[in-house]
Amino acid sequence: MATGIEEHNEYALAYIEAARILKETLPGIHVSGGVSNLSFSFRGNNAVREAMHSAFLYHAIQAGMDMGIVNAGQLAIYDDIETTLRDAIEDVLFNLREDATDRLVELAETFRGAGKKRVVDLSWREASVEKRLQHALVEGIVDYVEQDTEEARQKFDRPIEVIEGPLMDGMNVVGDLFGSGRMFLPQVVKSARVMKNAVAYLVPFIEKEKDELGLTGRPNGKIVLATVKGDVHDIGKNIVGVVLGCNGYDVIDLGVMVPSDKILATAKEEDADIIGLSGLITPSLDEMVHVAEEMERLEFEMPLLIGGATTSRTHTAVKIEENYSGPTIHVLDASRCVGVVSKLMRADEKETLVEEHRTEYRKIREQRGDGRKVKQLTIEQARERRFTSDWTDYQTPRPKIQEPSVFGDYSLEELVDYIDWSPFFHAWELKGKYPAILESEKYAAEATKLFEDGRAMLERIVSGKLISAEGVTAVFPARAEDETVFVGDTQFHFPRQLVDKGSDGINYSLADFIAPEDDWLGLFAVTSGHGVDQLAKKFETDNDDYSAIMVKVLADRLAEAFAERLHERVRKEIWGYDSDEELNNEELIKEEYRGIRPAPGYPACPGHEEKDTIWKLLNVEESVGISLTETRAMFPAASICGWYFSHPESCYFSVKRSD
Repeated sequence: MATGIEEHNEYALAYIEAARILKETLPGIHVSGGVSNLSFSFRGNNAVREAMHSAFLYHAIQAGMDMGIVNAGQLAIYDDIETTLRDAIEDVLFNLREDATDRLVELAETFRGAGKKRVVDLSWREASVEKRLQHALVEGIVDYVEQDTEEARQKFDRPIEVIEGPLMDGMNVVGDLFGSGRMFLPQVVKSARVMKNAVAYLVPFIEKEKDELGLTGRPNGKIVLATVKGDVHDIGKNIVGVVLGCNGYDVIDLGVMVPSDKILATAKEEDADIIGLSGLITPSLDEMVHVAEEMERLEFEMPLLIGGATTSRTHTAVKIEENYSGPTIHVLDASRCVGVVSKLMRADEKETLVEEHRTEYRKIREQRGDGRKVKQLTIEQARERRFTSDWTDYQTPRPKIQEPSVFGDYSLEELVDYIDWSPFFHAWELKGKYPAILESEKYAAEATKLFEDGRAMLERIVSGKLISAEGVTAVFPARAEDETVFVGDTQFHFPRQLVDKGSDGINYSLADFIAPEDDWLGLFAVTSGHGVDQLAKKFETDNDDYSAIMVKVLADRLAEAFAERLHERVRKEIWGYDSDEELNNEELIKEEYRGIRPAPGYPACPGHEEKDTIWKLLNVEESVGISLTETRAMFPAASICGWYFSHPESCYFSVKRSD
């Protein structure tokens, strides 16, 4: 836009019209674009560029644009763009005047650098109380919420009207911004914190009035959420609950380890519209199938949503959907849940959405049927192609310390330097690698804020010793035979790859990295989860879901950091097979050390049953307080266990099951 080249004058308009025509002609397609390109003429004037992006997206999204690459943290809200500037931009956008470019160039100089002032601008405090509440919700500002909520309460006849009016209006704006890609998940959770504090302030007044309308005004629908029986992970589910709550849905969160009968009984008692199931470990997939079967047996008809790290469209299509005649939909992440739920709650859109998913799942089953034709080896054939080592010329390293090493109340301060921050951003649905994400065109502003919040919370946790970390490790004499590793009178069973990779391919089993005689195998279990649930609960009680989720995300990062640090100590001190190792954190994250530390439930050993033997040999529950659920999820949730292999050629791989 506004390049001064006449041929470019209708480029932006052409894009918008093309998006409209494409959507009308091919309604199933998606439209994407690199938004920053359109404002290159104004490089160096960020205030004008941000306004140009916002104005363009406002019109392009209405025309059918689905995706855009832009620094969303630096987007102005369309209605907040100064009127004169917005008019000048739209004159260029739609090529309304011959002198549109000249007018915008001239006007732009008066706005140069204006964007920097917004950080400390409190002029919004001069607006009406309704506008102030909306601004606080959109920006996630909690500082004035009680003051403004009280002013609104005095203005309205009844306290419930503050919720039904300005607060829900503000959350609708948040929902629109999130849906259009102009807000990201961390911002939405901060908005929820503002909303919850405002509602909490009003609750005593509502109760005093004995208002029977409830605290949620007129909810869009009622949804029961639960982490299934045997599973204790709930970060993703909690985020989904917050996002749905922000969009006016009444969310009943049953927590973790919830049996099917409680989920279904609650759904009936509450007359719920939708059930949402979450799970992280692979046994949760089977439990979700059981819930679906029970819903079919009890003649449920409400939609069933499936989500969680181990879930997938394929598993939903093959294992779950065919067991339940009601709508069954896999939801990839929190950013998709509102769109799915809103369509399910609208009779005119529900049928189309459900049929689209049924058609998609039917195709997946057909394609998977074709996939079964991939050639599989017999176990005997696969063993002939195993990884082999010249054990006669290999000196197995003998550990310096053979008895179990127990680490109670491990220094959190020491673990901070071992944190891999990339998954921290992934947990908040900001995709990218640290530190590059802090310079990302799309995520930089929000990622930087999130990182600052995370570091501040981490400092608070560490300095206050608000959670504790414990771990145990030991190196045991071991020997291997085929896919079994023997440790004394106990055994670990490591499956072998059976996919035919060709005569030159290697079909691995973890047992291949242990010698037939006189070798060693390390075991470990660590947690940084003691105290996490109590701390998160305290934040939830204070209506601060953002901090509650932040604590759990950071606890997971500390657990991974503990596993990294302990592995380093094993290599250098306890087992000592690489005592001269000198690696920085980046090199540790890239696993540039000797040996591996695979874990049960992961690709090289998908089953969780081997945890039982780890618990027995290390006496894990008594030593460090980590217990196993009936499906072998670890509690506390921020826990990790696994094995140490020292062989220099040991590597990670995936075992693809024939079923």
